[in-house]
Amino acid sequence: MSAPRKLPGSLETNRALERWLRINRDGTVTVYTGKVEIGQGILTAIVQVVADELDVGLERIRLEPADTVHSPDEGMTSGSRSIQESAVALRYACAETRELLLQRAAQKFGVSLEQVMVTDGVISVRGGGSITYWDLADDNLLRREATAQTALKPAAEHQYIGTPVPRRDLPAKITGVPAYVQDMDSPGMLYGRVVRPPTYGARLAGLDDGEAKAMPGVVAVVRDGSFLGVVATREEQAVRAARRLARLAQWRNDATLPGDVTPGAYLLAQPARIEVISEKSGAAASAAATVHEATYTRPYIAHASMGPSCAVAQFADGAYTVWTHSQGIYPLRRDLAKTLAVRESAVTVIHREGAGCYGHNGADDVALDAALLARAAPGRPVQVQWMREDEFAWEPYGPAMLVRTRAALDAGGNIVDWQSDVWSYPHSTRPGAKDGVNLIAAWHLAQPFAAATPVDPALPAGGSHRNAIPLYDFPSQRVTSHLVLRSPLRASALRSLGAHANVFAIESFMDELAAAAGADPVEFRLRYLKDPRARAVIEAVARKSGWQPGAQGDGTRGRGIGFARYKNLGCYVAVVAEVNVEAEVRVIRAWAAVDVGLAVNPDGVINQIEGGIVQAASMTLKEQVVFDRERVTSRSWDEYPILKFGEAPQVEVVLLNRPDQPPLGTGEGATGPTAAAIANAVAGALGARVRDMPLTRERVIAALA
Repeated sequence: MSAPRKLPGSLETNRALERWLRINRDGTVTVYTGKVEIGQGILTAIVQVVADELDVGLERIRLEPADTVHSPDEGMTSGSRSIQESAVALRYACAETRELLLQRAAQKFGVSLEQVMVTDGVISVRGGGSITYWDLADDNLLRREATAQTALKPAAEHQYIGTPVPRRDLPAKITGVPAYVQDMDSPGMLYGRVVRPPTYGARLAGLDDGEAKAMPGVVAVVRDGSFLGVVATREEQAVRAARRLARLAQWRNDATLPGDVTPGAYLLAQPARIEVISEKSGAAASAAATVHEATYTRPYIAHASMGPSCAVAQFADGAYTVWTHSQGIYPLRRDLAKTLAVRESAVTVIHREGAGCYGHNGADDVALDAALLARAAPGRPVQVQWMREDEFAWEPYGPAMLVRTRAALDAGGNIVDWQSDVWSYPHSTRPGAKDGVNLIAAWHLAQPFAAATPVDPALPAGGSHRNAIPLYDFPSQRVTSHLVLRSPLRASALRSLGAHANVFAIESFMDELAAAAGADPVEFRLRYLKDPRARAVIEAVARKSGWQPGAQGDGTRGRGIGFARYKNLGCYVAVVAEVNVEAEVRVIRAWAAVDVGLAVNPDGVINQIEGGIVQAASMTLKEQVVFDRERVTSRSWDEYPILKFGEAPQVEVVLLNRPDQPPLGTGEGATGPTAAAIANAVAGALGARVRDMPLTRERVIAALA
């Protein structure tokens, strides 16, 4: 028998229609999705898709929190893929459900499908008669596999898709209604804290916990190998007891970090897995007149969530229930079950929103912390909240990277050969790997689990090499990845993965080459772009920002441009940044043009580009993880500054909506272009180039010197 045909989006791996939606007798529709809300507005966009394809009003739709009992398994909410995977799956599932209901109505009234129509769930028959979805639906309606054969509505018939719709998640957050996992307050709840080792390599050598056990409110002190925690009746009691335990604990420390060595230099000194990821040759390379070279770096970068990671767990009758802001509830469940030595069916993971991070922060780790502490207090929910120093010292960071570029120009100032080499650690150590367990506490148990083998997502999306291959068309080109498998610091996915550093390098170098060729940066880019959609966003942002070809900075102010197509297969984004360089670099204004194909919620797309620009500005100007031979030393906001509200630029976004095109991911698209636009603006203002992130005052001074 032939294999079933491939279905669109996440329908491919979740084919049962009943996993996606339910038609309720009370006139509502319940929708399930495996993607979670982390501030990107995805749930609002999903409601719009359901409303249009099912022909019901927005107010009828009930979105269930993602959990491992009811929701489809969609892996991780990551990579700006939620619209392409979950929303696309729901479009087809809802279109097919609508067709099934219309068929039932036509059969009931003895008419053809052409004689029935639906408005807000009410099916009308030409010539008289009507019936509702709620009357027609039963438990058997959706007990079938999706076929994805029903045609989707054309853009001209959309009522909600393509329209700005207010975000569903914002009212509670704005008005202070409990909305986050940190706000949970269940009956009988206890509070826990974990005492981490002082360094990466430390092991618990001794502990007299009698003093801590006798403290007011302490329910249990939990020690399993080097895992140490406390459970108390009140949160402040847990905090006090944890601090006392930290003073009482005796640790055997090992210096395991490289110390006062720049991350880029350390990367170059390590053995690497080398792979040529793009290569072509042309005769024009022999016509080179000049050769230019440059090296660009970025440090380890923290997610720096404003609210530290948190989870609630309950252990009862041999089973665990965990409430978490993880971005992957099913992969997390696999690692939890493995560590707790129970069947996966004995672990239920329920998503609750938490402080956003756009990547792999401590949310998964604290879920295991909570489960281990809940085991010491059966029947009662235990909330575990990381402290600020826990978050900064133990979360996985975005990996340090180094990019070397080399290009040859002919006598006419044209690029005839391009070469780049990317050094990086892998960009994913998320839970759910086949080998090992990627949760901190699992490594510290008396019977420890090894960390899983680091994974670098493969091309075309890529991880360390994401966006390392230029979208520009050069006659001769070679791009090489140097993957260093083991990072001295814990590292994993951070917003845009390798695209932040790779686009920073490519677009900075394009500006340097344009200057060497005596060309305007906008014209120089367009010279090598054949993709009309790529050209369109560059031209649109140039118009919006009032770009003046050949304009020069005045010594303090300057403008720069950056461009990329995210992953070379996602959204197109071009950014122009205007900076002021005095005591430090300040981004005053930024303009962006974005093409995401079909924009389900245009306002949501603009929100994501605005937020992406602000976060990228912070990462590019200020952020770096600092460490010595033993430990991470940037453990507070003083040591790890981020962009302040008063430092955020004014942002204007032009959306090139293409409702006839498939939707493309949005959220991470602005990260790389923004970093490059800022660096190019600094160079334009000062006439000096800073190639190492962050672009601090000290580095600007060094560049000028």
